[in-house]
Amino acid sequence: MAWFSNKLTIKQYVLTFLLNTIVLMTMFESQAVVLQVTPETLTNSLAKAQDGDVLLLNKGTYTGPIVIEKSLTLKGQKGAVIDGRGIGNTIEILAPDSGVAGLKIINSGQDLSKQNSGVFVNKTAHNTVVENNIIQNNLIGVYLWGPKNAVVRNNRIDGLQVLQVNDRGNGVQLWNTPGSIVEGNTIRFGRDGIFTTTSKKNIFRNNVFEKTRFAIHYMYTNNSEVSGNVSHGNDVGYALMFSKKLKITNNQSINDKEHGFALNYANSSLFKGNLVENGGVKCVFIYNSNKNRFVRNHFEGCQIGIHFTAGSEKNTVSENAFIGNQHQVKYVGTRHLDWSENNRGNYWSDNPAFDLNGDNIADSVYRPNDILDQVIWAYPAAKLLINSPAMEILRWSQSQFPSLQPGGVFDSAPLMTPPQIDRLSLISDISSSDTTNPDMVINP
Repeated sequence: MAWFSNKLTIKQYVLTFLLNTIVLMTMFESQAVVLQVTPETLTNSLAKAQDGDVLLLNKGTYTGPIVIEKSLTLKGQKGAVIDGRGIGNTIEILAPDSGVAGLKIINSGQDLSKQNSGVFVNKTAHNTVVENNIIQNNLIGVYLWGPKNAVVRNNRIDGLQVLQVNDRGNGVQLWNTPGSIVEGNTIRFGRDGIFTTTSKKNIFRNNVFEKTRFAIHYMYTNNSEVSGNVSHGNDVGYALMFSKKLKITNNQSINDKEHGFALNYANSSLFKGNLVENGGVKCVFIYNSNKNRFVRNHFEGCQIGIHFTAGSEKNTVSENAFIGNQHQVKYVGTRHLDWSENNRGNYWSDNPAFDLNGDNIADSVYRPNDILDQVIWAYPAAKLLINSPAMEILRWSQSQFPSLQPGGVFDSAPLMTPPQIDRLSLISDISSSDTTNPDMVINP
């Protein structure tokens, strides 16, 4: 028994035994319990549940509003519906590490001043996950009001169509919620698809937006990512305002009515691999935004490819494709701006150039705007004289005397072929999907 003669060894043994006992007791106490719930037992189940429990809601309609004050997961079986009856938030989450999944969530209140929502995640509810739900006829679909590292994933969110667009809430709204992720959702009929303000380090990826004002709307949100999203038939695809250090990659804007991308005081960001196609007015509108890089994007079928103004000259634009826009670039100014980098410019579909040495770089400089464009943009009434002898003389004079070229964009190394980008597959027929059926399949 010499083993017990060493007091240090005995202490180590006792401490190890006590530590293992505590760990086992903690694991036993923290085991999640799955509670079967019916509409009649929901209130009692919420009161009795412990942190970590899962409340499995059977088919039926559950009366809201519901407040989750413990770290629970509220999970619906097929046909489980929570009806807020037009009062406040349909579901409000106050506890961290909570979850809401597999439910149809309907009919929040309609008071914008109180931010009534289908799912309202409070600033105390860190790490909450809202996924695989159908969220319909709520003022705001999901509101992340200050939690850290929340996730909104794979939901179908349809806004209140009975209200005018400016009176509706947003599909997903975020305020000061660092580290939160919004991904894989289909969002329609809201004021904005995703609206974020005063936040940072957020990720919005692989979402689909239709019939909203702005698909994604950034205000005062920095160091964040927007990737793989599809905006289809909205007023504006991606409105990025008063934000910096964003990574905007591989997004699509298809048939948006006004602009694909609209930048206002958006700085020091990367735009790469994005597609704007058949935009109503401008593929990209840049207002007082600088130090951005536009690389390998595809801008096609807009009235104007890129319009930049109000001191937006300090941006890098190279290896992009400008195809079939009525005006490739609009810029009224006196500075000469070379849109090429490392002897790589952009592809211009209206550039009748030659490439005699076969290096895929045109043999002559391309200028998207001439002095006639400048006159028409500065004096729109001059369009009436577009084919007049005076305009013809102006064109001839510019061609004969290069010194008459106005300040503006030129491309010293225009590409002969357009760079290729990955085209995302647009989820089709979302306009005709049955959004009244609580058993519909959620978009993965």
